[in-house]
Amino acid sequence: MKKFLFFLQAMFLLSLANAQTLTTPQPSPTQTVKQNFALGSIELSYSRPAKKGRKIMGDLVPFGKVWRTGANAATTLTFSDDVTIGGTEVKAGKYGLLTIPDAGKWTIIISKDVTVNSPSAYKQENDVVRVQADVVKTPFTVENFTINFADITGSSCNVEMMWENTYVQFAVTTGTDAKVMKQIDNVMNKDNKPYFAAASYYYDNGKDLNQALSWVNKAVEANKEAFWMYMLKARIHAKQGDKAAAKAAANTTIELATKAKNDDYVKMANDLIAGL
Repeated sequence: MKKFLFFLQAMFLLSLANAQTLTTPQPSPTQTVKQNFALGSIELSYSRPAKKGRKIMGDLVPFGKVWRTGANAATTLTFSDDVTIGGTEVKAGKYGLLTIPDAGKWTIIISKDVTVNSPSAYKQENDVVRVQADVVKTPFTVENFTINFADITGSSCNVEMMWENTYVQFAVTTGTDAKVMKQIDNVMNKDNKPYFAAASYYYDNGKDLNQALSWVNKAVEANKEAFWMYMLKARIHAKQGDKAAAKAAANTTIELATKAKNDDYVKMANDLIAGL
């Protein structure tokens, strides 16, 4: 009898070991987005609930109450560098993203607490910054709650939030220019100077074009087959209003890019000449 019971127990344990687990889709899928921004990055983690025919704003998401800005776990933003939101400096680190939705405006909250997943868990003393965001009604319906990074420049971006027919955004900025200018000052006092990168930055950011031209000329001297450097030289001349020099540099770009079989730069150079 004992042997028989032992046999049954062994068979039961074996059946448990062979049992299959059931995996089903998340009702509110988690999304993690890492966006390169300025000289670093911003990482977003949130869950995306679906509308599923329900009324969202003012109903499923009540007006006037703290919302975790998603579903499931808390929504978080991680900044690799210091940023500014609503005129307040936010140090590099991980923060909770909370909101208080309303019909015409949302209150955006950046919190030191990265665990808030219900209104009862929220404590205002953990706020780092609060900023108001206007509500825009969209002419289309967004099924899944969505957070995007948009309008990205070298020193700013917008964080967009959309669901149902509601759209809000807030701006994130950072002091990129001062950091890059400090780097340029440092590296230009050393050997193997990054002339092309420095000239490109000056051109792209509206700085001293004479200095940018001086640097790109030095870059060209070190690499006379670099068609992309001649293209930058042509753009700088064009921006200075020197059409003859711009055309000459663009023609050199076409010659070298054709030799290198790079049609993109051939087209860019031709377009520049056509626009002079």
